[in-house]
Amino acid sequence: MTSILEYPVFTFDQRELLSAGTTLSPEIMTELIMKNKGMKESCSLFTYASIKKDLLHFIDEHPYTIIFSDQKSKNIVLKNMEKVILPLPLLEAIYHFHHTDFYTYRHFLLVCALSTLLAEQLISDPKKISKEVIAGPTHDIGKLCVPLNILNKKSPLTVAEQAALKHHTLAGYILLSYYFKDARHFTSIVARDHHERKDGSGYPRGIKIDNPMVDIIMVSDIYDALISQRPYRLESFQNRTALEEIIWQANSGKIGIEAVQVLIAVNRINKPHYSECVLSDERRGSAPANNVYGITDAE
Repeated sequence: MTSILEYPVFTFDQRELLSAGTTLSPEIMTELIMKNKGMKESCSLFTYASIKKDLLHFIDEHPYTIIFSDQKSKNIVLKNMEKVILPLPLLEAIYHFHHTDFYTYRHFLLVCALSTLLAEQLISDPKKISKEVIAGPTHDIGKLCVPLNILNKKSPLTVAEQAALKHHTLAGYILLSYYFKDARHFTSIVARDHHERKDGSGYPRGIKIDNPMVDIIMVSDIYDALISQRPYRLESFQNRTALEEIIWQANSGKIGIEAVQVLIAVNRINKPHYSECVLSDERRGSAPANNVYGITDAE
């Protein structure tokens, strides 16, 4: 399915890569990639600025203290993340959010850590695990192309603002295709598809997605979004309620069941094998008060 950009896509240094109205055909993507001539400087994720220190602080907060209570698993995740090498412009873009939208910056790193942990239990191929790890911190990089006043808005978004926010999926796909010089690079696919759903109810293309590797990022993304404070919801979901919501989505056929089972397993103190975790439909919690997510301002 071919997509058409509603908004332009630009780099961290404000160079426009593609204009609004562009059809993302294979030919256009090839032309885009060819614009990136020469080798771009790369750097380790963990040696850039304060990223490693910040991540260690983030996973030392509840409920991540439970998830990473197993020191062996924690060490494996950190070892995998230490191997992540990214083009310098992407690292600059990631750290840009440290100053402008700290939630998004924190989200980048925690989704990376959590998806790495889930991948370790679901994927046996080390090369595929490496793909998961590198996709974690870049899955939302397209938010670079979303105005900060929309990212940080506390009241309901208008229809136009919701469209601008959803643009981050295609923007991320384009940015990562450009910097990795490959429109089929796993990071590009994840950035584009992590808001799609197995039943076709997601965006940007509304397709039925069946990719277990994307499921891992998808589940990690939803979980961290629920348990974290957001501009539109200053009170986060309680951990139990967040897990109940994710289980409901899995049982409704929206997201992958196995990835959710692993998420449940790592949230338990005894760390059972994920196959032992039954996804019950029982819901005892409720969403936080004053949550305006999904509510549209009628303008």
